[in-house]
Amino acid sequence: MNEQLKSVREFHGLLLFSQAKPGSIPRLPDMEIIRYQALLMDAGSDVLKAMKAGDMPEILGGLVNLAYVALAAIATQGGDVVDKPVFWHQDWSLLSVIKVVSDKINACASGSVDNYSEVYGLCIHLVRGFVNADFDKAFQMVHDNNISRVKISGESLYGDADNIHKLKLQTVPELSDCLYE
Repeated sequence: MNEQLKSVREFHGLLLFSQAKPGSIPRLPDMEIIRYQALLMDAGSDVLKAMKAGDMPEILGGLVNLAYVALAAIATQGGDVVDKPVFWHQDWSLLSVIKVVSDKINACASGSVDNYSEVYGLCIHLVRGFVNADFDKAFQMVHDNNISRVKISGESLYGDADNIHKLKLQTVPELSDCLYE
């Protein structure tokens, strides 16, 4: 199992979120697909806003959050990350990046582990190639921050009554140390 997926499953376990057993891969109910689609779109919006502002640490944080949500959808289904190469005309223009992020998020309306895996893979690819940062280090910093916040507060980080934002990471630690520059 992918190590970062294990981390997300650990986080869900602390929050008592229901997760299918690894390997079972049940189809997500329609309302869960809608929930994850909303979460992905929200995280994608944060990425696009950070791109507009030109803030590389914020772009990095947004991409890690987007990957975290994609992994959460996979964890909920009991799936594993499907390694797929990222095929995309890499001119690194903002419009090209925006289009590929939007297209990959849109494809997740299928609820397929493959599509969520593609979002996760794209985030890694963009962090390494577009942002020029260490994805693994940034992911671990975000994960450690979330785990410590849950352990310290003893509460859910999300608190949204309709559960639509259960998985949205509300605060991201300072990730400037993850940039290679």
